[in-house]
Amino acid sequence: MQLAGAVVLVTGASRGIGAATARALAAAGATVVCSGRDAAALTAVAGPLGATALPADLRDPAAAAELVRVAVQRHGRLDAVVANAGIGHAGPVAAMTAERVAELADVNVRAQLLLARAAAAQMTAQAAADPGWTGRIVFLSSIAGAVGVPGESVYSATKAALEAFAPLLGEELRAARVRVSTVLPGVVETEFFTTRGLPYDRQVPRPVPADRIAATVLDVLRTGRGRTIRPRWLTVPARLAATAPATYRALARRFS
Repeated sequence: MQLAGAVVLVTGASRGIGAATARALAAAGATVVCSGRDAAALTAVAGPLGATALPADLRDPAAAAELVRVAVQRHGRLDAVVANAGIGHAGPVAAMTAERVAELADVNVRAQLLLARAAAAQMTAQAAADPGWTGRIVFLSSIAGAVGVPGESVYSATKAALEAFAPLLGEELRAARVRVSTVLPGVVETEFFTTRGLPYDRQVPRPVPADRIAATVLDVLRTGRGRTIRPRWLTVPARLAATAPATYRALARRFS
């Protein structure tokens, strides 16, 4: 996929990985549509890029379809979606309120599925109208979705849901020439650890800059690669968790 001239929607673009991705896309020549809940912060990101700012709260079940509709209305088409919006939570499940559990499920799962649904309908129509067109949908997941993190159980489950959904959606959209991918970052230098309710205090893994993950997202958009874990060394625990979960859990308890 050529990013220059492509219309790309980025959710959660007001800060962190989303903002870094929007900047990288603009630098690559893409037409960027930025979405997020914080209108002021979103405008501060989108303005210098010449990007379109579309404030939206994806907790509203109608927001995803409206976001896609307006993006297409403004730019005539939609070539790619970077589904980055998400929230975290640290703490035991028993101490969580029912409202907090529902919020994580709403933002991290339901909103992503509804966004994918709206984008898939639009992209399928574009593919039918233009035999040479190709599209992309990239979900920002997390290494927690691959290995699971006790104390972040609900968050881990929401990201694991995206890992289950993405390849199936990719099969459904294969005929429409839309590649569906996930990017699984480890620890990233963003405000995530402030908003989740517990600061990050581990030595390993070390936080990486948001720009590094944004570069990975652009690479995935270009190549259509299905699943990418960053930093690369985290593929080792991810594989161990998938193939020998009991062994992985024993090692995680010992070294965490």
